[in-house]
Amino acid sequence: MIIVMSPTATQKEIEHVIARVTGAGLKVHLSEGKIRTIIGLIGEKKMMAQLPLEALAGVEKTISVTAGYKLVSSEFKNEDTVIDIGGVLVGAQNLVIMAGPCAVESRAQLLESARIVKEAGAQFLRGGAYKPRTSPYSFQGLEEKGLEMLAEARAVTGLKVVTEVVDIQSVSVVSAYADVLQIGARNMQNFQLLKAVGKSGMPVLLKRGIAATINEWLHAAEYIMSEGNYNVMFCERGIRTFEDYTRNTLDLSAVAALKNISHLPVIVDPSHGTGLWKLVRPMAKAAIAGGADGLMIEVHPNPAEALSDGNQSLTPENFHMLMNEVGTVASAVGRRMA
Repeated sequence: MIIVMSPTATQKEIEHVIARVTGAGLKVHLSEGKIRTIIGLIGEKKMMAQLPLEALAGVEKTISVTAGYKLVSSEFKNEDTVIDIGGVLVGAQNLVIMAGPCAVESRAQLLESARIVKEAGAQFLRGGAYKPRTSPYSFQGLEEKGLEMLAEARAVTGLKVVTEVVDIQSVSVVSAYADVLQIGARNMQNFQLLKAVGKSGMPVLLKRGIAATINEWLHAAEYIMSEGNYNVMFCERGIRTFEDYTRNTLDLSAVAALKNISHLPVIVDPSHGTGLWKLVRPMAKAAIAGGADGLMIEVHPNPAEALSDGNQSLTPENFHMLMNEVGTVASAVGRRMA
């Protein structure tokens, strides 16, 4: 259930409502907008039904939320969420670019990648220190050494770092080095991990599972937010369909759907979404035109020598071209680089 407070509700009235519902054993999630304050209630419906909520001073109305996801829903918050990540704003009119190699391979490779994406205008450096792979014989990442390199690249360039966390045990160590915790496609429904990153309070980039419905994806975000962490971003990275020409099928309709259903920012990853570098630039432009709040792009100094995902990685030259083209599209749809 959602309690919509009157635009004229006082702070004392808001506090009284919160005290009343928490006293009844319900959890409260507060959303303070420019005009109204929304109070989301989590708990048993019986308890909610017994409270005379609309009789309380300052309450305008109550709304029953039937979907299993509540905090994620635009019913809970009808203004777009803007997440401040060390001064870089994600959401609303702001457009962000997360770019870098699929995996941290060496200090030299990462620092060169960071310099390339920084000069082109990216705000985030992406790179995997822990690499869950389909084959156990594939490169699995440099782990904490890779995290140390990412932190060094941030110190040198000023880029924010987004990297994947693969299990509960690594949440604290990754949080010590990164600015954004990425939940990979394989872990989208690892509910204990979702709870752990929720408790961490760190900004989270939640990638869509390889065969997940939008409904399942929304519920995964709810797990994170239910722990009190509202700094969540969706990342559409393609889903598995019958099509085998591309690595995945990039579902750009999901961007429009999420923008209608939820208030959270949406990032698109056309690199994993297509698996083919020649398709990354056109799909990146389509994603921005479709309402995405940012892009995640794989960039490597020499894709032919990449230890993972070379086929979908852009060269420095191609990334510069993408940034110029995306800037043109962004201006046309009223977006600006963060």
